Amino acid sequence: MSHWHLAQLNVARPLAPLDTPLLAEFVGQLDKINALAEASPGFVWRLAGESGSAVDIKAADPTLIVNLSVWTSAEALFDFVYKSAHTAVMARRREWFERLATFQVLFWMPVGQLPTVDEAMRRLAHLEQHGPTPEAFTFKRRYPAPDSVAGPVDMKPEPYCVA
Repeated sequence: MSHWHLAQLNVARPLAPLDTPLLAEFVGQLDKINALAEASPGFVWRLAGESGSAVDIKAADPTLIVNLSVWTSAEALFDFVYKSAHTAVMARRREWFERLATFQVLFWMPVGQLPTVDEAMRRLAHLEQHGPTPEAFTFKRRYPAPDSVAGPVDMKPEPYCVA
């Protein structure tokens, strides 16, 4: 049994305010996708504000919306992201959000600890500055939990996976 859980942060900068027609379809799917995540095997926790989603929680850059969650494994998170109804929403990302060079980061957390937005944003900045490392990585270049003797795994990128 691992003593580590996988945290993930993804950020997005909307092309318009969330309460505008351009973002209405995205916002309208948040409850369904969040419920799907919570019901998915391996789900541990997700950041949620008063709205029930994390769109009202601001990072140091207030133009970004954040999505922060914790999973039991990279495989569980991968299955939710790329093998569920979430994939269809993610495929439409460019309709609603600016293209960001680095928008997602994965990192390990000890079981029982939850990441903060500030910590996750530091990990995203680390990934952007240094590329994938054991401290901050991607699905494409995945690092094992700190108590593992395995090395990093290079994955074939999925259609919507950005390194």
